[in-house]
Amino acid sequence: MLTHHNPVPGDPARVVVLGARGFIGGALLAALARHGIPTLSPSRAELDLAADGGGDRLAAVLRATDSLLFLAAITPDKGRGVEPFLRNVRMGASVAAALEKVPPAHVVYFSSDGVYPLNGGPVTEGSCAQPPDLYGMMHLARETMIKMSTKAPVAVLRPTLVYGAEDTHNSYGPNRLRRMAHAEGRIVLFGEGEEMRDHIAVDDVAALALLVLRHRSAGTLNLATGHSITYADLARKVAALFDRPIAIVTAPRQNPITHRHFDISALRGAFPAFAFTRLEDGLAAAHRKMLGRQ
Repeated sequence: MLTHHNPVPGDPARVVVLGARGFIGGALLAALARHGIPTLSPSRAELDLAADGGGDRLAAVLRATDSLLFLAAITPDKGRGVEPFLRNVRMGASVAAALEKVPPAHVVYFSSDGVYPLNGGPVTEGSCAQPPDLYGMMHLARETMIKMSTKAPVAVLRPTLVYGAEDTHNSYGPNRLRRMAHAEGRIVLFGEGEEMRDHIAVDDVAALALLVLRHRSAGTLNLATGHSITYADLARKVAALFDRPIAIVTAPRQNPITHRHFDISALRGAFPAFAFTRLEDGLAAAHRKMLGRQ
């Protein structure tokens, strides 16, 4: 549930974006530029949050009038073990140290729906956060660090599976299925593709984050569409975008079947006019971008 500190939305004075070179960060930076909102987006070479003194260097560029958007993280495709976990926690500690020195006007932390267990029930912002792995545990720890380090309004956003042409993670979802079909002429599913998941377009994630920034919102919000489909249905939608036949084949299942559904009542309450991109339209747009880069 979110509380809007700006009932009438207004542009932030400046948004400091940590993690702007990532998939979601790039979409957010583009959305901020389209709205003419000033930004500062230091690269890791300029500001390594996992290095000693990272907090001091961030504090040196942070202003009291800034909104801080924290997305920087080592994502699961780059490792799920102890060392990535520790580096991510160090990054969170650096941001927390900077916030203690220079309290900004607003903080938006990008977490993950990985903080919730895969139990099949509808997930809400009030669902118990019980991370099943170190990646989810890291995000939950960083959420707490950020909230404890500042009196500024803090919004915690927990996106579900995000898709788009610029995705670099290649996790099991629309991005991987599309690339697999393009390269191999087939889509391989785990088991029969029974699992149900929610998929949100990256541009919708950016648009929702922009609303949170302009409303100076505080609280926790899950970023999901409220519509879950099976991977088998998703594969058929992806395959239908190609001019040539795409085979959909199955592989032996390595893990139990799990589902994830979201109740997005809180999102609807916070932003009642927001319209999600239809999955078919988002998949088609990503497909066109992929083909346009050939």
